[in-house]
Amino acid sequence: MSTESIVQSKTSRVQWIAKVSILSAVAFLLMLFEIPLPFFPPFYKLGFDEVAVMIGGFAMGPLAGAVIETLKIVLNLLFQGTDTACVGEISNLLIGLSLVIPSSIYYQRHKTRKGAMVSLVIGTLSLAVIGSLSNYFIALPAYSYFYGLPMDAIVGMGTALLPLVSNTFTFVLFMTLPFNILKGVIVGIIVFVLYKRISPLLHR
Repeated sequence: MSTESIVQSKTSRVQWIAKVSILSAVAFLLMLFEIPLPFFPPFYKLGFDEVAVMIGGFAMGPLAGAVIETLKIVLNLLFQGTDTACVGEISNLLIGLSLVIPSSIYYQRHKTRKGAMVSLVIGTLSLAVIGSLSNYFIALPAYSYFYGLPMDAIVGMGTALLPLVSNTFTFVLFMTLPFNILKGVIVGIIVFVLYKRISPLLHR
């Protein structure tokens, strides 16, 4: 390998690290602005941090998206730093990865408007499934344990909003699943609108 090729390779790595770091910081800052939704339990809040993660994944591939998601979670843990936050962020990491990895893999192979739409649908479906499983097996039990809330009390928050919620399974089915689908749709629309305007900056 020539000296010029080595320099170009090092420059590319530095640029990649810089872009990933910036997008991770943006995603972390966006995590600070979460919106509670009236038709869901108060601990389900809509955030826009995944927009930065998805833009990174679309522009630089699934590895970059996964690293941005992970760094965002690490930054959040550094500022929260509790056992409760740790368990919750493990669930958030799984949910974030379930959105960015399959969608960015598909988009890397189909870089068209139609490909972008299909990739966002794939990501949303993956988010819905993995997010529901993560909440059922990790997030809700952890929330119950660390906050000292019986699972019946958490289920009761869902029942107060929708009488069909009667146990953990129906809570996930009627609360968690619709929330994750709504989140995937909203994030997908924002990414679809913004990506082509931002991607030239990331490809420089």
